Amino acid sequence: MGKKEIFIDIYKANINRDGAEKMLDYLESSDFFSAPASTRFHGAHEGGLVEHSLNVYYCLQDYLSRERVKEQYHMDYSDETVAIVSLLHDVCKINTYKESFRNVKGEDGIWTKVPSYEFDDKMPYGHGEKSVYIINGYMRLTREEAFAIRYHMGFSGVEDKNIVGRALEQFPLSFALCTADMESTYFLE
Repeated sequence: MGKKEIFIDIYKANINRDGAEKMLDYLESSDFFSAPASTRFHGAHEGGLVEHSLNVYYCLQDYLSRERVKEQYHMDYSDETVAIVSLLHDVCKINTYKESFRNVKGEDGIWTKVPSYEFDDKMPYGHGEKSVYIINGYMRLTREEAFAIRYHMGFSGVEDKNIVGRALEQFPLSFALCTADMESTYFLE
């Protein structure tokens, strides 16, 4: 089974709120299942975005299953919430990458053109906030889901670090999703 089929199976098994089918239709009509996750770093290959989304899902599930997280931090979220925030956190990347080339100097000192991607965002609405905006066009997010998706980049974004810290403190799912996103990005991809 391919990553697209795995994603769709997880999505359909867990996400059932009003608008979920329309959201999935949107994903299937876009480049979500073929797009890279970045231009040159994690998931910078065809299908990297869906692969990254699945990795974040598995990492978030694992993080939330830890005894300490459940008992001491009192993090307990529905399977639907876990699936929504992890599988959809990067929908802002849909239709933003285009195939290109870049020059790379080989060990022999010769420059060679290699395939790559360029970032070309036709709807520059930020990162996490753009994902929240897109998802809310199809199905309603809870406040905690919206904050988790909005702040999944943690302190690596460009916003005021005090605001990020307050969001991570007030909405623990934001911290959990950020942790899963970083684990996926830096250790799995």
